[in-house]
Amino acid sequence: MLNQVVLVGRIVYDLELKKNDSGKKYLSLVLAIPRSFKNIEGTYDTDFIRCIVWDNVASNTSEYCKKGDIVGLKGRLQSRIVEKNEKRENIMEVIGEKVTFLTSSKEKEEN
Repeated sequence: MLNQVVLVGRIVYDLELKKNDSGKKYLSLVLAIPRSFKNIEGTYDTDFIRCIVWDNVASNTSEYCKKGDIVGLKGRLQSRIVEKNEKRENIMEVIGEKVTFLTSSKEKEEN
């Protein structure tokens, strides 16, 4: 079996490094990824994909990237069940294993 996802997109929100109850660092981010084809109205739709990265990958991403930067993310697709208002909801998200900085805030500041 194979579960591998590769995404290239723009970071949608400002990044905030967090820690879970056991003290492990994580970063939740949403990538905006335009589709490669036009819809019936002749415009490109955009998908917004929720991703989570952990530990050093999370630290480095929060340090070197910000909202609007383009990143490449390699990881795996994961589903989990969340209970909201006594309803069970299935959430799909990408667990990132590697993030490649394609544009960087630090690079822009230096130029």
